Amino acid sequence: MEIELICICCPKGCHLKVDDKSLRVEGNNCPRGAEYGVNEITNPVRTITSTVKVEKGEAVIVPVKTKEPIPKKLTMGCMEEINKAVINAPVKIGDVVIKNVLGTGIDVVATKNVSGI
Repeated sequence: MEIELICICCPKGCHLKVDDKSLRVEGNNCPRGAEYGVNEITNPVRTITSTVKVEKGEAVIVPVKTKEPIPKKLTMGCMEEINKAVINAPVKIGDVVIKNVLGTGIDVVATKNVSGI
């Protein structure tokens, strides 16, 4: 069966056609598009970005992201864990906010510094 996707690797947004049996990709303008098409069919992953509440900080939230992409099917569960999290200031870029989120071995980390008050 042929599956149609729009590549998200760059702003071009190539319209891909991927055969789910042979994993042949058409419509990509670069090798990254072909890799994206195959990965999206065989093992879709996403980097999750959000914010976490900060206590005793100059800001009330800090932006966070998964350090590496996680399986797409875990997106909602990851967001639930992020929404429950609270971190105390000070926060530095790269600080682990949630270790090993959902048993993936991947951490959720801060992407901005927040000073304490």
